[in-house]
Amino acid sequence: MNKQEIYEYLKREGIWHEITEHKAVFTMAEALSAELPYPEYDAKNLFVRDDKKRNYYLITVSGSKKLNLKDFHRNNGTRKLSFASEEDLMGILGLIPGAVTPLGLLNDTERKVTLFLDQDFLEEPGIIGVHPNENTATVWLKTSDLVDIIRKHGNPVNIVPM
Repeated sequence: MNKQEIYEYLKREGIWHEITEHKAVFTMAEALSAELPYPEYDAKNLFVRDDKKRNYYLITVSGSKKLNLKDFHRNNGTRKLSFASEEDLMGILGLIPGAVTPLGLLNDTERKVTLFLDQDFLEEPGIIGVHPNENTATVWLKTSDLVDIIRKHGNPVNIVPM
């Protein structure tokens, strides 16, 4: 799905959302300059793989948090982790660096990526900001709706403290 298809999907499914169009952003620092309406709910997304290239994970955490992959792998029972290649990102999720988003899992036809979502996104008001598969906009939606979308698609979702 591309950006327009994501918008149409959300509308068709009756999922509350707001859209903020902005210039392309490739880092969290650039996102801060985009004048987002809910910057405290903006997500940072890391597409990683294990050391055997058998398992892929999308880790979604608050943009203000730092994430240590060694600690993450110990706390969540994965093998050692490293960033997946640009080729894997495009081949599995159909995304480019800077546009990584949980909504990219809708392009994962083999359902091989597991989402790890920071449990803090479920705290009131329960809003999360993610790219609509392109880094020229941010879609704000209820975190519970995002989890439902991904689970309905068939990808595993783990909600964990980070």
